[in-house]
Amino acid sequence: MLTRVFLIVICLLLTACSDHNGKNHSEAKETITNQSATSILNKLNVPWAITKHKNTFYISERNGYIVSLNTRNNQFIRSPVETNKTIYQEGEGGFLGIELTSNFEKSQQAFAYHTYQENGVTLNRVILIQKQREAWKEVKVLLEEIPGSPIHNGGRIKIGPDQKLYVTAGDASVTKDAQMLSTLSGKILRMEQDGLIPKDNPFNGSYVYSYGHRNPQGLVWDEQGKMYSSEHGPIAHDEINIIEAGHNYGWPIIEGDKSREGMETPFYQTGDTTWAPSGIQYKDGKLYIATLRGEALRIFDLKTKKSTTLKGNFGRIRDVYIDGEKLYFISNNLDGRGSPTDQDDQLWMVYLKDVK
Repeated sequence: MLTRVFLIVICLLLTACSDHNGKNHSEAKETITNQSATSILNKLNVPWAITKHKNTFYISERNGYIVSLNTRNNQFIRSPVETNKTIYQEGEGGFLGIELTSNFEKSQQAFAYHTYQENGVTLNRVILIQKQREAWKEVKVLLEEIPGSPIHNGGRIKIGPDQKLYVTAGDASVTKDAQMLSTLSGKILRMEQDGLIPKDNPFNGSYVYSYGHRNPQGLVWDEQGKMYSSEHGPIAHDEINIIEAGHNYGWPIIEGDKSREGMETPFYQTGDTTWAPSGIQYKDGKLYIATLRGEALRIFDLKTKKSTTLKGNFGRIRDVYIDGEKLYFISNNLDGRGSPTDQDDQLWMVYLKDVK
């Protein structure tokens, strides 16, 4: 176990920049304060998603493993995931999101999202896996043939307050498909936990819940059940969206502060600043956002639209997880775009009281 404490100079930065409309877009004030974070696990291999049950973390790794860490006895296990179709790791693809089932205590099962190839075509699938003694094994396919590519695979998978399963799918670098309801790419998908299409989905007989997305990688809900998603913009203009059933979020027709009838302008967009937001969590009116290009944990106040930044030598941050008064996040410096140290990648912990 390694501990690092990072002391950062307190400063306020207010930056004005111009979006693609020529309008001035003012950056939210960034307050950088003295913070401390603790590394509780190192030598992870390109981790992607964090989840937890009681005292045990489960962390997916892009090459097809799940790492479990029991915080009570510090027992660490790296288990392979055995799938019926080979996990294909290229670029941003591989073994991505995981989410424990609602009855994990009894079933020892989880939902997972991974990239694969079929007849030379890159695709993604949603499966049910079960924890066994030596490995996690696929037990059921929920959805296949989600378009994939070396970039923009989406990959986040979450159970919503309605107990439906939500899945983010990127545009797989074919931008026009984000506007086509006949494809699953560039969408947020919604399904029953057995893989069936919910009868109350907005488009009859379709998994599509919302569309017009570029590469959404974060999903979370507030106390009232309002759904938020983080999304990568093309060149900066990253987005935080409030997701509503059946709505069109504009990609690739609009971005940033642009508007068009029948399309949603983001709740917040970053202007000419790049965050590359990935996993997000919510607590007490704030979003806690893992940023990759931003190389920081951002605490975004939904009321004021201003953010505090936890700075430190973390590098790229892929996912966040809140458990009580502790916040955990994982670095992603071994993904081919970072500058890893000999301890990377790592699972970090910080107390919420230290980042408010």
